[in-house]
Amino acid sequence: MTATRVDADVIRRLPKAVLHDHLDGGLRPATVVELAEAVGHTLPTTDPDELAAWYFEAANSGDLVRYIATFEHTLAVMQSREGLLRTAEEYVLDLAADGVVYGEVRYAPELNTNGGLTLAEVVETVQEGLAAGMAKAAAAGTPVRVGTLLCGMRMFDRVREAADLAVAFRDAGVVGFDIAGAEAGFPAADHVDAFEHLRRESVPFTIHAGEADGLSSIHQALQVCGAQRIGHGVRITDDIVEGKLGRLAGWVRDRRVALEMCPTSNLQTGAATSIAEHPITALKDLGFRVTLNTDNRLVSGTTMTREMSLLVEQAGWTVEDLRTVTVNALKSAFIPFDERKALIEDVVLPGYAAEL
Repeated sequence: MTATRVDADVIRRLPKAVLHDHLDGGLRPATVVELAEAVGHTLPTTDPDELAAWYFEAANSGDLVRYIATFEHTLAVMQSREGLLRTAEEYVLDLAADGVVYGEVRYAPELNTNGGLTLAEVVETVQEGLAAGMAKAAAAGTPVRVGTLLCGMRMFDRVREAADLAVAFRDAGVVGFDIAGAEAGFPAADHVDAFEHLRRESVPFTIHAGEADGLSSIHQALQVCGAQRIGHGVRITDDIVEGKLGRLAGWVRDRRVALEMCPTSNLQTGAATSIAEHPITALKDLGFRVTLNTDNRLVSGTTMTREMSLLVEQAGWTVEDLRTVTVNALKSAFIPFDERKALIEDVVLPGYAAEL
């Protein structure tokens, strides 16, 4: 099947996997409006369609700091048990409706405590909402497995607390850890104690790196902190000249370090110039373990179906390419090997075979 014959209906049916998606960046616009009214939070607009458009336009600034600032309104409605339960459940249902069969959702519990919930209560509530969503999706015939990554905010001082939470809840749905927030000026190595603790406790982690900062950020995430995956990682191309890989790029490719790439989001933050020229295609062709992700579905106005469609339409991707990045994601998922293997062999490969 060639790229020109891959239509949206085919892509929507394909089984998908997403590793890099933020809970507070993927709320339904109508939910934000309803919850904001309930808590007395003022929004730029109370029309759901207009709010969705506002988010997309505000995030298209080409600046990561301004992009992150758009989260003020979603976080405002995620400070109560009711808000967290609803947004977590809807998160899962929206993934299922998009054909996602495995997802990892990430968020920073410290950003959800303004309403009086403790860090542990935040995690417990989100897990309860995710479980409710998975049960409803399974009952509807669209099962999806969702694991949680807890984030520490790299510019604040509670990263070790978040790491401790990941250890405490690793048998209750939390599958790994991440640090998020403004990358430049806030090196991952500042939190090496948290990463050493996670390694001692055998909890896997990824690190946002190589998006708003360069190769040194990726090197630090891997070689100083010990990350198993890299969030974004688009700047790894700085270590590739005319197809020749430098030492760091070679390490990433040869050690099969997954790159959690988010094309639309990268355009918005200025980390890439176009879908057609996004590094994900060149890196895929060079044999890197690239994965395709949404990052923030509301903020970027996107879905996995849309991300796949853009690559097909503007970068010449085929169904085989989409299958490759989906299998890549599952190979690097933070769940046990037997679960990954079953999803690949029993769900993903048959699903793609039906369309080839």
